[in-house]
Amino acid sequence: RIVLPDNGRQWKDWKQDSTFYSRNRIQTTKYTWFTFLPQNLLRQFHRLGNLYFFFLVVLNWFPQVEVFHREITMLPLVVVLLASMIKDAIEDYRKYQYDKTINLTKTRVYDK
Repeated sequence: RIVLPDNGRQWKDWKQDSTFYSRNRIQTTKYTWFTFLPQNLLRQFHRLGNLYFFFLVVLNWFPQVEVFHREITMLPLVVVLLASMIKDAIEDYRKYQYDKTINLTKTRVYDK
């Protein structure tokens, strides 16, 4: 909703201005279907612990430094990333549902 002061503007101008501005809609979700994986991975690797485990995985791919099998070193990182991704997906879906119910509620607009 756009609130315009009564300064003599014509109603035809209001219709043109209302198509220019975005809708009054609430959106608190972080992700969309297409941006979930890249954005979530970017957020996950901002954490120092995940970077540490990723560094260990990369080091283990070199035969001179290899301590454990490559798959065993990747296991803690994959488990932590998957658990965090599932948690973030559930949380974002709940936000989407809440936003949807808020955006579909009827409101009253008072006019003079």
